[in-house]
Formats: sequence, C-alpha cells, structure tokens
Amino acid sequence: MHGPLCKRKHNPEATPLAEMNRLLAEDPRNKERIFPYVGGEEVNDSPTHAHRRYVINFGGMTETEARRWPDLMAIVEAKVRPERAKVKRDAHRERWWQYGDKRPALYAGIRSLARALVNCQVSPHLSFAFQPTTRVFAHTLNVFAISTFSGLAALQSRPHEYWARFFGSSMKDDLRYTPSDCFETFPSPPGWETDASMEESGRAYYDFRAALMVRNNEGLTRTHNRFHGPDNHEPDVVELRRLHDAMDRAVLDTYGWTDIQPKCEFLLDYEEEDESEDDGGRKQAKKKPWRYRWPDEIRDEVLARLLALNQERAKEEALAGAAAGASTFKAKKRKSKPEESGSGSLFQ
Repeated sequence: MHGPLCKRKHNPEATPLAEMNRLLAEDPRNKERIFPYVGGEEVNDSPTHAHRRYVINFGGMTETEARRWPDLMAIVEAKVRPERAKVKRDAHRERWWQYGDKRPALYAGIRSLARALVNCQVSPHLSFAFQPTTRVFAHTLNVFAISTFSGLAALQSRPHEYWARFFGSSMKDDLRYTPSDCFETFPSPPGWETDASMEESGRAYYDFRAALMVRNNEGLTRTHNRFHGPDNHEPDVVELRRLHDAMDRAVLDTYGWTDIQPKCEFLLDYEEEDESEDDGGRKQAKKKPWRYRWPDEIRDEVLARLLALNQERAKEEALAGAAAGASTFKAKKRKSKPEESGSGSLFQ
C-alpha cells in the first residue's frame, strides 16, 4: 500500500490532514485519488472508529493514466518505487504505482453498499463494526460485504464467537480470526438476511455500544474489557450485557433452538498462575482471563448443533452439485447424438 501522506520527505512533520489539505490546495483533482485509510487501531481504539490517515490509490490504472495526478505520482515514485524495485514479484516491480494487493473482488463486492462490517484479524475480543465503503482498508482488517444489523447480530453473537474460537487460531491470548476458517465455514442462521428480530436486536446493541464508547471516550477493546470485568457493575455496562443477551436470544430463535435457555456467568477462559514476572524479574499480579459468557455445557451444546448443521448443509450442497453435474453431462450427451442434434455431426 502507499504510505500515509505525512511521510513525504519535504515535510516530515506534517500531519496527514495538513498534507492532504496542501495537496488539495495545489490541485483539487487530487481529491479523486486520496482516500481515508483505516486499520486495526482506528477500529479497536477510536470511540467512533474514525480515520486519521490518508493514502493515495490509483486502483488498476496504467502508469500513463496515473500520471494525470503529477503531485501524487511524485510522492509514490519517491516513496514506493525504490522499495518495489527490491521485490521478487515481477508484477509488483513493474506496476509500482499500484497497490501490491488491490483486492478487486473485495471492493467490487462492497461497491454497492454504503457501509460494510469489519473486524481485526487479531484481537483479544471478537468485535465487529461498520465502516463506510469509501475507505481503503489495511491488510490487518477483515471486511465483509454485510451492511445490515441482522448480519451484525449473526457475527457478533456468541454462537459465532464460539465457532470462531473453536476453528480459529490464536496469537498469545488473542483470537486470530481468518475468514476461511471462521466465517466461510460458519453455518449462519437460516433467513438471517430478513429476520426482523435479529435486525432489531442487532440495531439496539450496536447503537447503544456506539453511544457508550463516545460517552466514555473508549474504543472497542476497552469497552469489551469492561464488559467482561466481573467487578464492573456500572449501569451502562450492565445494560450492554443485557442487550448482548437479547441479541443472542434472537439468533438462537432464528436457528429454532428455543429449548436452549442460556444464562451468562463470569467464568475464566482458562486457569493460570496468579503471578508473573515483569522485565525486571519482579513478581506482579496477573490479570485473570475472565469472560462474561455461557457455561461450558451450553457452549458445547451450541457448538455440537452448529457442527451438525454444517455437515447437513455440506451434504445438501454436495447432492445439489452432483445432481446439477449429472444434468449437465446428460444434456451434453444428448446434444452430441446425430439423431438428436439433427446435424449429422458429433461436434455440436
């Protein structure tokens, strides 16, 4: 990716906003190729997920087309081209003014949406937020072509979190969320796209959480730290827990699992020693891995049902694929017969 604008050599002290404003003052057309840049810091640490960085993006333009913005090309040529000259991949060296990984399928998928769901690839808590699709997303984020609150409810719910923690990997104590393992395999609630209860509960949870983060001037990580703190009984935090429980209830009902009646408790994710050593070898109290969650037996029951549903859907897809393949094969065979094609040729 092309780095933040503030790193241009001529003015290393300029802020991203000041540098962007200077470039727009020099040529208003530069606005066409300067975009807000969002990464994990903005999503997890900012109370409003606000962007604070900008990048130059020429998309799939040729070099000749990109040089229609000479001020921006000068920055990219000075900052990016020398580094690209060192890489092994021919396409990256030869098309140095373009992003190394443009992700055209991703941006094509979200182009028609005003916003999309994102989450950090590595984070202590599984948390999703909406972002405008006009931004450029860092490689540290997962982006989903989902703009509804019902979609937020499905992914932010505990059934999906337990699925992600079961199939995902970890980095230290943090969850590493990879879409191929955690999202693409997840058997989503049937009809979630149009489920009114999921839409309503997802909206209530998201709007309250957004307002809470602004009031406390805290991002997702700190908000979820308080959410899972057993000693935190602040009314706003208690209400956020209630809204999350209501969202989970809507998701379970959409699956048809009305017989599961979970009640969250403050439970340790795992047992560990009470003390650790700091860099100086001094003993210090270790933070306990508390989480406001379902008891293990409820979690395991939901996971078992999700696994069974996943297998059931896989079988249905396999049968449907086999049937479609057989129909196509038969159609081709029928067409290839001279007496059916009426042409006297086997090559139709």
